[in-house]
Amino acid sequence: MNGYVWLGGAILAEVIATTMLKASDGFTKLTPSLITVAGYAFAFWCLSHSMKTVPVGVGYAIWSGVGIVLITGIAWIWFKQTLDLPAMLGMGLILAGVLVINLFSKASG
Repeated sequence: MNGYVWLGGAILAEVIATTMLKASDGFTKLTPSLITVAGYAFAFWCLSHSMKTVPVGVGYAIWSGVGIVLITGIAWIWFKQTLDLPAMLGMGLILAGVLVINLFSKASG
């Protein structure tokens, strides 16, 4: 399987796990706590497979950058977290960085 497909799975699992981490209320709610642990374990398993073909710096930059943006979007919609202009600009810069790496960098493989 393509390393970037594995990376996509890692990102999705990490986003679900982080969302459930908030919902676990400090690991006091069983179901969200179990999903958190399983999600992070699956995320790292997928990430380890992506690192077979995706350069580690590029893979981690994409994983963390896309994860940050997705989690922030979920926090905005689901948890009603407010985002001010600097937060929105920062998210835009993170997305721009991920796009630059993927579209223009020879390091992305």
